[in-house]
Amino acid sequence: MAVKIRLARRGRKKMAIYDVVVADARAPRDGRFIEKIGSYNPNTDPASININNDRALKWLMNGAQPTDTVKAMLSYRGVMLKKHLQIGVVKGAITQEQADEKFQAWLENKEKTIASKVDKIQSAKDSVKKAALEAEAAKNQARLDAIKKREDDAAAAVAAAEAEAKAAEAPKEEAKPAEAAEEEAPKEEAPEAEAKPAEAATEEAPKKEEAAKSEAKAADTPKEETPAADKSADSEDKKD
Repeated sequence: MAVKIRLARRGRKKMAIYDVVVADARAPRDGRFIEKIGSYNPNTDPASININNDRALKWLMNGAQPTDTVKAMLSYRGVMLKKHLQIGVVKGAITQEQADEKFQAWLENKEKTIASKVDKIQSAKDSVKKAALEAEAAKNQARLDAIKKREDDAAAAVAAAEAEAKAAEAPKEEAKPAEAAEEEAPKEEAPEAEAKPAEAATEEAPKKEEAAKSEAKAADTPKEETPAADKSADSEDKKD
């Protein structure tokens, strides 16, 4: 019976997760399998590969054939290298201790490479996140500046309107004292009205003088009219 190490799909739509299984080559992809030796999740960065290396090596040594995808995964985990070294041990090319040392050195180097890759990915994620936060902060600051500018413009407009209103009311307030002065002006001119009798007195003074003269003339006239009086007296004697 031909045995293959392959992937069996599970998980929901667009979020597939795969099991690494040992199954009969004639069985369907997601059908019956002999043993499950690991899992593969391509949705993480980097992809998560969990494989039981010892069981995978045992099946490889027993003649199981991995698919191309599973072979790449096993190479990534060092299982294919360990198989190659173990074949060398079986053939007597190297000892088991040498094979273990070589595999351990490769594993340490591989772990450093994986760790550096993970760090780079994490730093890239952090930089992207930081850039997004800075952009969001700049956007929020711009929004706050715009709001403050609108408020300042509104306050300036209100102040300008109040200044215009005060400027419009100022002439009216100044006009009131002028009108009051005009109203008070006749009161100040009252002495002129009182001065009119003096002027009338000056005008009437010649008239009084003329009256006095006429009276004086009248006083002088009886002396001239005495004959008329005598005539009246004679006329009265004649009547008697």
